[in-house]
Formats: sequence, structure tokens, C-alpha cells
Amino acid sequence: MAEPPPASPQKEIVYNKLLPYGERLEAEAARFLSQIKDNLARAVQLRELWPGGLFWTRKLSTYIRLYGRKFSREDHVLFIKLLYELVTIPKLEISMMQGFARLLINLLKKKELLSRDDLELPWRPLYEMLERILYSKTEHLGLNWFPNSVESVLKTLVKSCRPYFPEDATAEMLDEWRLMCPFDVTMQKAITYFEIVSTTTLPPELHQKGFQALVDEFIAFGLSVQNLPQWEGHLVNLFARLATDNIGYIDWDPYVPKIFTRILRSLNLPVGSNQVVVPRFLTNAYDVGHAVMWITAMMGGPSKLVQKHLSGLFNSIASFYHPSNNGRWLNKLMKLLQRLPSGVVRRLHRERYKKVTWLTPVPDSHKLTDQDVTDFVGCIIQPVLLAMFSKTGSLEAAQALQNLALMRPELVIPPVLEKTYPALETLTEPHQLTATLSCVIGVARSLVSGGKWFPEGPTHMLPLLMRALPGVDPNDFSKCMITFQFIATFSTLVPLVDCSSVLQERDDLSEVERELCSATAEFEDFVLQFMDRCFGLIESSTLEQTREETETEKMTHLESLVELGLSSTFSTILTQCSKDIFKVALEKVFNFAVSNIFETRVAGRMVADMCRAAVKCRPEESLKLFVPHCCNVITHLTVNEDVLHDEELDKELLWNLQLLSEITRVDGKKLLPYREQLGKILQRTLHLTCKQGYILSCNLLHHLLRSATLIYPTEYCSVPGGFDKPLSEYFPIKDWGKPGDLWNLDIRWHVPSSEEINFAFYLLDTFLQPELTRLEHYAAGKLEMSRDDVQQCLTIVHNCLIGSGNVLPPLKGERVAHLVPSLVSLEETKLYTGVEYDLSRENYRETIARVTRKLLRYILDNSEDDTKSLFLIIKIISDVLQFQGSHKHEFDSRWKSFNLVKKSMENRLQGKKQHIRALLIDRVMLQHELRTLTMEGCEYRTSHQEMIRDLLCLSTSSYGQVRSKAQQAFFTALGTYNFCCRDIIPLVLEFLRPDRQDVTQKQFKGALYCLLGNHSGVCLANLHDWDCIVQTWPAIVSSGLSKAMSLEKPSIVRLFDDLAEKIHRQYETIGLDFAVPEKCIEIAIMLQKSEHPSSSFTGLRSEEIQLGIQRQKEKNAEALQNYENLVNMLLDCVEQRNLPWKFEHISIGFLSLLLRDDRILPARAIKFFVQCLNHDAIVVRKVAISAVAGVLKQLKRTHKKVPICPYEISGNPKPSNIQAGDRPDNQWLHYDSQSLPKTKEAWEACCFVEKTHWGYYTWPRTMTVYAPAEHQPKLGRRRDELTEAEQIIYDHFSDPKFVEQLIKFLSLEDRKGKDKFNPRRFCLFKGLFRNFDDAFLPILQPHLEQLVADSHESTQRCLAEIIAGLIRGSKHWTFEKVEKLWKLLCPLLRTALSNITVETYNDWGTCIATSCESRDPRKLHWLFELLLESPLNGEGGSFVDACRLYVLQGGLAQQEWRVPELLHRLLKYLEPKLTQVYKNVRERIGSVLTYIFMIDVSLPNTAVTKSPRIHEFTARILENLKPLMEADEEIQNHVMEENGVGEQDERTQGIKLLKTILKWLMASAGRSFSTAVTEQLQLLPLFFKIAPVENDNSYDELKRDAKMCLSLMSQGLLYPQQVPLVLQVLKQTARSNSWHARYTILTYLQTMVFYNLFIFLNNEEAVNDIRWLVIKLLEDEQLEVREMAATTLSGLLQCNFLTMDGPMQTHFEQLCKMRLPKKRKRDLGAAVDTIPSGDLVKRHAGVLGLSACILSSPYDVPTWMPQLLMDLSAHLNDPQPIEMTVKKTLSNFRRTHHDNWQEHKQQFTDDQLLVLTDLLVSPCYYA
Repeated sequence: MAEPPPASPQKEIVYNKLLPYGERLEAEAARFLSQIKDNLARAVQLRELWPGGLFWTRKLSTYIRLYGRKFSREDHVLFIKLLYELVTIPKLEISMMQGFARLLINLLKKKELLSRDDLELPWRPLYEMLERILYSKTEHLGLNWFPNSVESVLKTLVKSCRPYFPEDATAEMLDEWRLMCPFDVTMQKAITYFEIVSTTTLPPELHQKGFQALVDEFIAFGLSVQNLPQWEGHLVNLFARLATDNIGYIDWDPYVPKIFTRILRSLNLPVGSNQVVVPRFLTNAYDVGHAVMWITAMMGGPSKLVQKHLSGLFNSIASFYHPSNNGRWLNKLMKLLQRLPSGVVRRLHRERYKKVTWLTPVPDSHKLTDQDVTDFVGCIIQPVLLAMFSKTGSLEAAQALQNLALMRPELVIPPVLEKTYPALETLTEPHQLTATLSCVIGVARSLVSGGKWFPEGPTHMLPLLMRALPGVDPNDFSKCMITFQFIATFSTLVPLVDCSSVLQERDDLSEVERELCSATAEFEDFVLQFMDRCFGLIESSTLEQTREETETEKMTHLESLVELGLSSTFSTILTQCSKDIFKVALEKVFNFAVSNIFETRVAGRMVADMCRAAVKCRPEESLKLFVPHCCNVITHLTVNEDVLHDEELDKELLWNLQLLSEITRVDGKKLLPYREQLGKILQRTLHLTCKQGYILSCNLLHHLLRSATLIYPTEYCSVPGGFDKPLSEYFPIKDWGKPGDLWNLDIRWHVPSSEEINFAFYLLDTFLQPELTRLEHYAAGKLEMSRDDVQQCLTIVHNCLIGSGNVLPPLKGERVAHLVPSLVSLEETKLYTGVEYDLSRENYRETIARVTRKLLRYILDNSEDDTKSLFLIIKIISDVLQFQGSHKHEFDSRWKSFNLVKKSMENRLQGKKQHIRALLIDRVMLQHELRTLTMEGCEYRTSHQEMIRDLLCLSTSSYGQVRSKAQQAFFTALGTYNFCCRDIIPLVLEFLRPDRQDVTQKQFKGALYCLLGNHSGVCLANLHDWDCIVQTWPAIVSSGLSKAMSLEKPSIVRLFDDLAEKIHRQYETIGLDFAVPEKCIEIAIMLQKSEHPSSSFTGLRSEEIQLGIQRQKEKNAEALQNYENLVNMLLDCVEQRNLPWKFEHISIGFLSLLLRDDRILPARAIKFFVQCLNHDAIVVRKVAISAVAGVLKQLKRTHKKVPICPYEISGNPKPSNIQAGDRPDNQWLHYDSQSLPKTKEAWEACCFVEKTHWGYYTWPRTMTVYAPAEHQPKLGRRRDELTEAEQIIYDHFSDPKFVEQLIKFLSLEDRKGKDKFNPRRFCLFKGLFRNFDDAFLPILQPHLEQLVADSHESTQRCLAEIIAGLIRGSKHWTFEKVEKLWKLLCPLLRTALSNITVETYNDWGTCIATSCESRDPRKLHWLFELLLESPLNGEGGSFVDACRLYVLQGGLAQQEWRVPELLHRLLKYLEPKLTQVYKNVRERIGSVLTYIFMIDVSLPNTAVTKSPRIHEFTARILENLKPLMEADEEIQNHVMEENGVGEQDERTQGIKLLKTILKWLMASAGRSFSTAVTEQLQLLPLFFKIAPVENDNSYDELKRDAKMCLSLMSQGLLYPQQVPLVLQVLKQTARSNSWHARYTILTYLQTMVFYNLFIFLNNEEAVNDIRWLVIKLLEDEQLEVREMAATTLSGLLQCNFLTMDGPMQTHFEQLCKMRLPKKRKRDLGAAVDTIPSGDLVKRHAGVLGLSACILSSPYDVPTWMPQLLMDLSAHLNDPQPIEMTVKKTLSNFRRTHHDNWQEHKQQFTDDQLLVLTDLLVSPCYYA
């Protein structure tokens, strides 16, 4: 039966087809895939997650890396479903979960491949996993250890799965998480969940089910919050995603002004003259990336509203981009600039170029039109051009320009070039040059390809290149590098062919083409000039120091970068040259190389690189010149036998060797003709005595072998086939900037021919064989050799190995069996990499391995100090093991640089891999290398085993450097082979055994390093596997008794510290339960049966499945056994007699990692930890406290819950629509002192709800509360009713001596002044009282009474921790017990609160807040009544009062909305006390008031609160402040601080009250969600009056606070409906007769307008009001007010809030023409006339107006500017203060326009310039 044709693969890696052996890969992939499917399905059915399941999922990842998603859709879906089931196994070990999750993310990555019809995934399992891991209830107690990466992995996983959630998911999520209560921490959690989990990609017909439900509710919510709470950022991220996925389906227009105002605010820009910096909690701003996503998604569409606002946004912030500005906000602005264009490009790509997929397309009505794009580019280009020269570098600007140039080159490129040409001319400003060049590199592709928008682009290329040449400058490194990058970028894009002759032959060319043709004649000139520059660079780097004296082998870092830049640029240029230009260049470089002799370190390398570049491009012509020349010189110089033995060689000889070794790195076929000559040279030079000489000769050998045996492309030209065709048939200008064509790449590969292979083996036989024989004889002791000879031999061997690694088959050997038992095959798959091994020849890899091992033994025995030979041996071993033609680290860095180049030159607009041909070839080559690296046979064979053991031996040898090099190789090898660690661990631990006498300290240290591992690789001490840990942990602890261990040596102590620290950092809880649910098995069976490629494999037999189940049970039992053994072994270790203390601590640390939430700690360990609570060392006590708290959590008995219906309890039906806040149906939760449960019956009848957020917004779907006491676990048990573990704890805590000692320790101080309330200790006590109810109270009671009497900080803290534990632990006690408890606690608390001190009030605050957290307030009525007794009774002075308020506030804040009655009582109590004298009490009252009114929020669909309301309160306050409002004179703070006799007048009372109110307003700015603007506005006039004008810190508190308060209020966010109210107040104050008030309005106005910019702009009337206000204040009689008005005006003009229009200009000009009063001749005795006349004021107003206009554009010269300057200059000689204003304005103009004066000059006529120069330079003081 014929097999049906295979379904088309989902998406494969296209580059595979282009490999020289591409046609063999189809079959290989099919074979590999069927193997994976088979074995994965088998492993799951046999219930073997490890090693089988993990091994084959890892293979699936490799498969994806090698072939892409090359499987059928059916398989794709099955893989995803299988992995989804595996990931969500509830008890899965974390490390496995992460492994599965990463693969699943990879499978889901390209969401266009699978539509919602193909795949549906449930959302709940993922949500449960997030809940279990991210919000783990047991992690903080140390019962679960999660790695740090788990959060990001999980979030990415959910992100990848969410497009496939079912359509009803959103509704279900809303039900689940709607329990939001904005005051609660759960709000953050709910919003985060929505942000991560909700689906936004439903098709339009399902929108009702999807986000429509979300949008209205959430937007209303998000946009009504005025102060950013933490979760607002998450909401923005959610909206951004919604908008992007549903462009055109949501109408954002009504929200646009609000959105933009918020975005502008979140940039945190500084505004106004003396702005108070906002406190930090106001500034947790949006993530710029998401804000940009949101903006780009809202653009387009019929209304164009977003574009209008975007232009407004950039207009208002443009001046911040000017390079002279710098600040913390700059990074955000730059990011905005960089992200926006790329966002718009991404959107255009999606709308115009992307293949249509199942994702919702953008409706035509909302697609971006060409006009939209032009408008966008127009509004952003100015800021980008300013940002080019920013202080933080021009990177962001360059990226922005790259994207903008893709859309509108004609708008973007000309201004960039305008800045570039002058920058290339200047010598004085290098930053300008590097900045402009990097921007031109960004737009290079758009520039060169021209296209219909910008046809004249290409003509700029040659002038730019010629002018850039001087940048190759030996004195300025960064300039040099950017110039290289610049030249290389342009030469990759353009064929350097002289086409000027075409002009005579053809007449059908366009204008631009003719211009280009005549310009190309300069190419040759350019190449030659470039070479001259490079030669200059090289010569100067030779002169810098004469290198010969200094024996430095390496170049400096900078030199190596320049070398890289030079060689890659030169080779790019030559690759792109025509034959004629190449010949001239070759001639030139040859003469330069031959006529000089270079030192080989720096200059030599650079010249040799240039020659190599030439040879690589056209090998035949070049080799003809170079090889004979070099060979002759070398032969000539080595004729004399003595030379061979010279220590120092002739420089000429060295230089020619170096040159020869570099130019042989070319296409192997072209080298074959010279093999005789090259062979002779090698014979002469390989055995030179001089090290430098033989190393160069070895390089020659290495390069010859590589060239002959590797597979690589031989050319990287930008057009397939090169440029050598005659111009008549090929016109190169058509190819400028052309992308490579992926389907016709036509790569020329070098594949080794049999002739080359023979040549390679001839070299090996001739040069390698004799060396190996010599070494073998030396190792057998038959031959004497000096160390230098041994090193020389080894160098030759190493070079041969890395030259021919590609054709030497990998090592053979038996598989090391029995390391891990598995029912699935764990075989490796062999990949074909284009090499057929010739097995008839000797495998030199085996020989090298054999000889090196013998030699190693010999050297270690006889001359261990020959470290250089050992270094070489280590290199050889690691290459024998791993090297197959390319090194991993080289591959990684090439992959990185490939990605960088790709990014800098890609076309994101069209996508579809439109890269340059050279880049595509590079990518294919990387694919080949990836395959060779994946081939590393990962099977662990005996030959590998031997060599790894050798490395271990070297890692524990005597010399530190040898050890560290060997360890690196050792770690790499361990990471390569499967499961080899299990084989090696026992060998490493051998060195740590305490009973061995023969271990040296060096070996001991080496072994410890081997356990520690390096930062990236495996850490042997901590493999996540029971078998390994059971061996390593006890060994580390007992090594403390080893003879070699000495705590005197700091290095060893440090090693143990690092080991312990690393184990603690990397440990993840290891699983005990490896069960596989049935669901996985069903999918595995389906996977097995699927076709394409179908497997030969039949189903499993039932006995196999039985065996699997059996095995899995055994495995669980074994894991458990291992766990208990490990705990017992660690305990045995600790109990050893003379174990040093350090190891005791390490061991206790290890034990604490072994606490788990699914298994109670063995009793012996529990006993140990409880005893450790009273250990002498504080470190141990701390660990023990956490551990015992964890154990108590393990012992916690579960409490039964029963469902209830909240509507029945309240007797109110369910409301039809959702409404938050206080409703009839959640009334019963409120605290009501009339019906408190004060008797047993009431207590048992009362339904306690502990969760604070339930019922505020909605009730949970099924609401459960704890069942009555008789259904709960028994309280008050006797000792014989306890379990063994509980008895241990019971016995110790019932022992008075033990408790006494414990309390003594707990009340010691740890770090003076740093200690805080410790939640760990609180958990310990809470657990004790929860599990054993009041059993230990009698013993503790006397201690508590003792503690409360001692007012020391640490004793009070200990008491607070115990009391909080008691209150929270008594959650399930019966009424009698609770009542008894409070009888004991109330007196204690009273005493404690009256003795409160500065050090302890924080701890008591935490104590009370902790006690009240998540508790029903009716349960704690004793506590609240106690706290409210009389907080401010004045006993103990003002400080105690403030502290009591603090403690009380902690308790009430936790209760949020459930205690309105208490809040009312407190407010009533506080109101008469608002006139407090003491500052600390006032501040505290302010803060308490914030919390009292916190609940009064104006959020959408929220009922009016039952808690205190702000407006009622403010009304009462205003009544008391009346006397101050009406008073005219200045308000001074003349209150005497001592309360004098009698009542003070109302005025003084008013001032005291005002101080408190200011504290309240300052505290609530930023804490509460919404600002009650209407009420606070009435206070504004008063603040304006008080606030000081100058900045002076000596002011009293009142004035400083008023100023701060105004600053905070002005930054508040306004609702549109509040704008008129504010303006009303401002206008009213402008008439005030205090000039301070008028002055302060202006500062307030600046900030308020900027922070609410778009809300004001949206309201025309408001704009006119503000304009009127400012212009009116310009004519104020007080000079300071006028000047401030001018500053304000200039600011409003600068952020484009007002525009400089005709009427305004004429208004000012009119004012300027006011006549000045005549100067009267004064009598000498007459008083000086001080009051300015009205006319002078008006005239000054006009001048100030003009000056404001001029200063409003500090960085450019608009058309109206020259005329205004002329107008101004007429007033230079007016009387003061006009003259001063004019001078200031002119000097400011000069300062800000000085940088670009050359440009700005063009705006003025000659006459105007004359006047100006006169003004700006003339000594106008004499006037």
C-alpha cells in the first residue's frame, strides 16, 4: 500500500534547503521526528517522566532548533496538548515543569500557525498553577523552594496559551476575579491576572463574549482613578494589548484626552521654576513600551483624533529633547522616540504586507492611510533630529530614523544629511560626527535604494563616502570605528563598479542614473584613498611603542577592535569591487606588504589581515603574487642551518611567515597547486627553536588543514555571480541596495574534494605522526626531551587537531551503562554534516587521545611543574572530546553579531526576509555550524569517561593555574554528556572523605571547586536529583573532619561559604510524586497513531504498561526513602563529636532546605530543630525559628468550611446590576457596636467573614465560611491524643525552663537600631497557638507580664511578636477561650501602649496591623474598643499620643470599608483636637485623616459610602477658617508654642487648625485614589495668600507646608468637569490685593496646565480663560508678578498650549507704543519718585509680552522672530525696569541660539543682522 503524501509542514527553517547537503535532510528530519514521537509517547504511557519524558522533550526542542516546526498540523496540536497536560500536572517537580513549559512556549510561539479552530486549551489549570506558585502560601515558610526564573517562565507560558482559551473564558474570569476592592492588595492581584490571562484575540463575532464585557467596566475604572495606584500600570498593559488585537473594534475617542494626559504625566517631566519633586509613590509610571503599543493601535480611523493629540504631545515636549537638557526623565523620552516609529512600522506591516492569518484583520476603515503616515512622520521628525545629539548617545535616534526612513524617506533623509555634511567638515566636535554617522548608517538602505518617494537618494552616497575618509584617524578611536562601520555599511549595499563608460553607449537613462554613472568613476579613487588611510593607521600603531621590548603576546582591547573593523571593512570593499578596481588595490596592498617589514603583534596582524582579505576575494590572482614571494624569502632566509636553532629570529623571516600563514585561509581548491612549496616551508619551519617562529608555522599548518577540510561559502558578494559581466549586458546601478533573493541565493560552497582530503591526510601523516611517535617514546621513558621540545610537539599536535577536527570521526567506546534505569531508549541521533568519514584511514583522534593520556601520566609523575605542557594537554583533551570543526563560544558570538547586523539593516516594513545577500549566506553558514555543534555525540562512552577522569585528576593537581584551566574543561565536558555526573560524583567525593589520610590540601580544594561548578554550567553539589544529593550533601558536611580541611586558610573557608550559598540559591524542591495522569496517556496514544511520519512502532503490550506503573510506584517509594535517608544522614553528621561549628551551620542550612509541604519532617529532625531554638549561635536560632514555624504549618489540621448565601443573611435580594461599595446586602459585615458578639450564643450565631475584599464589589460565586466549632478539629487535647511530632513540640513548650531560655534569647538584640518586628517569629507563635490552642498560655503568662514591664526596645519587640501571634492564632478558639485571652491581653496592651517609645512604636504598629489583617472586625471588638478608648489623653506627652494614633491607624487601615462606625467615632473624637500644638501629633492626625477618608472614593458605579465623607468634613473646617479667609493682612505664624492662659482668639485657633489641615492634604496627595477637588478648591485662595514667593528655608512650617501643598495640588489629575471650577478660583484670586497671591497663581497655573494638558486643550473656553488671565497679569502693578506672568506665557507658548497669533502680537505692539511720562526736573531735595505710572507698566507689559514670545522658542527661529527682535531693540534705552528686561532677553537669545548660529543667521535680512550684531556685541551698558 502506498503511503499518502505527507501533509505540508507547519513552518520549516528555509535555510536548510540551501545547505550543500540539503537534499538529504528531508529523510533525516522524518526519521528524527518519528523517533521523537515514538519514544515520547512510549515514555508517557510507561509513566516515566524522568529520564525518558524529559530526554525526548529535550530532543524535540533540538528538532525545532534544527528544522523549525517541520511537522504536520495534527502533530503540532498533539505535541501542544501533550505538553500542556504534562506542565499542568499538579505535583510535578518544578525543574521539570520549567523544562516542559519552555518547550511549550516554543511550540506556541508562532500563533499564526494554529487557529482557534485547531486548538483549544482550558485556562483554569494554568490559573491554578499561577496561584500555586506565584502566590504560594507556603513558600515564605520555607516549605517550597522555587527558582527565580519561574515567574517569567510562567507568565510567558500563559501569554503563549491565551489566544487559545475557550470563548467563555473571559466571562468565567470576571466571575472569578471580580472580587476587587480597590483598597486591598487583592486588587493588584486581580488586575495582574486580567493582564496576564485574559484573551484579547477573539474573532469579531465573539466580541460580546470577550473583551466587550471587560472594556467598559475597566476603562471607566482605570480612567477614573486620579492618583496612580500600583495596579494602574497593569491596566494600561491590558488596554494596550486589547487595542492592538482589536484595532477598529473599540471606539477610544471619548477617552483620548484622558489617555494622553496620563501618558504625558507618567513621563515625570520637570515643570515650572521651583517645582517640588513629587513623592515617589506618585511616580510609578506606565511602561513606555505598552503606552506606545496603545497609541499606535488607536491611530488611524476616521476621526484623526489620536494624531492630533500625538502632535500636541510632541509639540509640548519637543524642547526637552534638546541636547542641552538632561535629567532622569531623559531615558523615558528617548525610549518613547525609539518605540513609536517601530510600533507604527509594525502596524503598517501587519496591515499591508503580512500574510493573512486567522487573527482578526484590521477593518479597511481603520487602516492607516498614506496621509496618516505622513502626518505621523511629520510630527515626530523634529524631536528625533534634536535627539540625534543627546547626551545619552544617538542610538535611539538612529533606530527611530531607520524606521521612519522606511515609511517616508523624502521627509527623513534630507534633514539628516543636512546635519551630516557640516559635521563631516568640522574637526572640533567629534561627538557630532559620530552621532550623525550612526544615524546615516540607520537610514543607509533607504538612502541607497532610492525608490519612488526619494529617487535622488543614491546620489548622496559617493560624496558621503569620500568625506568620511578622514575619519580613519589613529588618534580618535570611536571616530575610527564608526567610520569603518559607515564605509562597510555602504559598500555592502552597492557594487563598486565604474559605470561611467555606459554614458557613451546608452541614452535611455534617467537624470539620476546619468548622475550616478558619472559619479561611479570616483570609486577607484575612493578605494585607493581608503587604503592610504589604512596604511597610515597601521604605521602609526607601529610607532606608538616599539613592541619588541615588551613581551606582550596580546594586542590591547582597543587595537583588536580596530583590527577587526579594518579587516572586515576592507574585505567588504574588495568583495564588492569590480575586477579592474580589485587589480589596482591588490597591486597596492602587495607592494605595501612586501616593501616593509612589520612587527608581528599589531601592525603585522593588520597588514596580514588586509592581504588575507584580498586573497579571499579573488584567490587565483592573489595567490600567484603572494605565495611564491613569501616562499622564496623564507627559503632564502632559512638556507643556513644555524637559523633553525636561533632563540631570536630575523624580523623579515617572522613577518613573511605571518603573511603566509594568513593568506592560506582561502578556498582549499585554489591552494592545491602550491602544495609542494607549502609542504617544503612547513618542513623547514615547524621545528624552529624560536617559539614565535614555530607558532606562526603551526598556524600555517592549522589554516592549510582547515581550508582543505571544512565546508564554507567562498563568496559573499551582494549579487549572485559577481560583477564581472560586461556593462553592456549588466547594469550595476540597478542593484544598488538590492536585497538578496532567498530562493535564488546561488551560494558557492566549498565542499572538500577527495584531492583535498588526501592533501590533508598527507599533512597529518607527514607532520603529526612523527610528533605522536616522539611523545609516545618520551612518555615510555625511551627518549629524553627538553620541556621546550615537549611543548613544541604538543603545539603541533593541537594545531593539527583543530585544523582537521572536521574529518576525524568522534571517539568510539562502549556506552557507560546503568547510570540511569529507563524503559525507553535514550539513544542519540546522528546528524549528517556533509562529511563522509573515511574509516579505512587511521583515526588520529583516537591516537591523540591515547598518546596524550600516557604523556599526562608521565608528566604528572616526573615533572608536575611543567605547567605550560599541562595547559596544552588540557586544551588537547577538551578538543579531542568536543571539537568537530567549530567552537561553541565562537559560534555564539557570531550568532550575536549576525543578529546585530540584521537588526541594523533589516526592512521591518516589508519583512519577508528582505536581507542583503551576504547576511543570508551568513545565516545559512550558521545553520551548518549549528548542526555540527549539535552533533557532539552526547552519549557517554568509556573513552569519554577516561578523559573526564583525567580532567578530574588535573583539576585536583598541585598548581592553581593548571587546576582552574582543567576545571573549566571539566565543567564543559560534564555539561555535554548525558548523565555522566552520576558517574563522576563519587570520584570527586572520594577526596572529601574524612577517613582518608593521603589527601593533600590542594586536592581537597580542587575537589571543592569541582563540586562548586562555574557560573553557567552544572553544579555537582546540587543536581536536582535525590540520588546525587544523598551523596553530596552529607559528604560536604562530614568533610569538616578531613585532615586536609583547615579553617585557618581563608580560601577554603570562602569555598565552603560559596558552596553553601550556591546550594541555597539554586536549590529547588525536588519531587516525591512522579505520577502521570490518565489524560496525558490518552494524548500519548493519539500521538503514536498519527501519520506523517508514521511510526513502525506498535502499541505497548499490557505487561509493559504494568511494568511501567510498577516502576513508577517504586520510584516514588525510592524517592521517599532517599529523602528520609538524607535527613537522617545530615543529622548523624551534625552529631559527630568534634565537627567544627562552621559545618554544623552548613548542615543545619541543608536540613532547612528539606522542609516540604507534602511530607512532614521526620520526628528526629523536628526534635533537633526545636532544640536548636535555644542554640548558642544566633545564626542557628534564626534557621530554627523558620523551620519550626514551617513544621507547625505542616502539622496544621484542616478546618471544615460550609457554603452560605450572603443575600439570605442580609435579607436583601441580589441586585440586578453590579454596584460596588456599601449596599444593603453587605451591610451585615459592618462593625456595629450595638450587636457585637459578647456572649457565647451571639458568638456562635455570628457568621464571621475573614476576607476583607469579599462583598465590596461582588460576592464570590460560591461563598464559604468556617463551619461551627463542633465540626472543627478538637481543641484542648491531652498529650496522649497528639501525634508523635506534635508531642515533641508539646513537651518542649510545656517545659518552663525551655520557655524561659527561649524568651531570654528572643528578647536579645541582634543588630542595634536595625531590628524590626520579625514575621518569622510571629509565624512561630501563631502556629503554636493555632495547633495547640491555649495549652502554653499558663507557662507564657508570667513571661508576658515580665516583658511588658521592661521598656527596652528588644523586649517590647519580642512581646509584640508574641501578642500578634496570639491574636492571629486564636482564630478558631471557642468563645470562652477567646474571652479569657482578651482578659489577659487588654491590661498588657494598655501598659504597653502607655510605655511606648521612639524605638518601639513601629513594632507595635506592625503588631496591631498584623493582628487585624484578614480578620472579621467583629471578632476583634475587644481590641478596637481598647484602641479607641482615648488615643489623645495627653498622658505621657505629645509623643505617646502620636504613637497611639499610629497604632490605631494600623489596625483600622487593615479593616478598610468594614468599620464605618469606628471611623465616624474616631473622626468625631479628633475634630475638636485638630488645633494641636505639637508638630508630630499634627502629622500623625493628617495621616490618620487620610485613612479615615480613604473609603470615600468617586469611582464609577460605586454606592455612596457609609464611612465619613470628605465634603461634610471640609464644610465644617471652612466654617472655622472663616476669620482667616476674611482677614487682609499677612498671616503670620505668631502662635506661642506654650498654651498660654485663657482661650486664644479664633484667629490663632484658625492658624493651628490650618496647619493640621495642610498636613492632611499633603498626606492624602498620592495615597487616596481620587482627590476631592471641589472641596479643596475652596481652600486654595487661602493657600495662595500664605505661600511664600522666594525660595527660603528659614520660613516657618506653615508657609513651607502651604507651598508644598500647592505644588502637590497643582500636579493632581483633574476631571474635565473640574476645570471650570479651578479657573473660577484662579480668576477670583487674580483680583486679590495681595501680590503674593497673584504671583503664586501663576506658578500653580504652569504646573496644572502641563500636567493636565490635553484635558485643558479639549476645552476651548478654558484655554481662552487662561490666556486672558496671563495677559491681564502681565499688566500687574507689581514687577515680580509681571515677570512671572511673562515666564508663564513663554512656557505656555513653548508647549504649544497657546499660539503666537496676529491679535496677540498686535496687542503687545500696541502696548509697547504707550508714551512714557516726561522726566521732570527734580528739586535736589525732593523725594525720589518710586511709584511707576500706569503707562510705564503697560509699556513694560508689551515689552515683556514680546520677550516671552522670543524666549518661547529657544532652539529655532520662527518667521515672526526677526521682526519682534527689532521691535524689542527699540526699547533698549527705555527707563528701568524695561531696559533690564530687554537686556535679559537679548542675552538669553544669544545664549540659546549660539550653538547653531550659522543656520539661524539665514532667517534674518542683512539690515536686521547688522542691528542684531550691534546689539548682541555692543557695550550697551554705556547707553
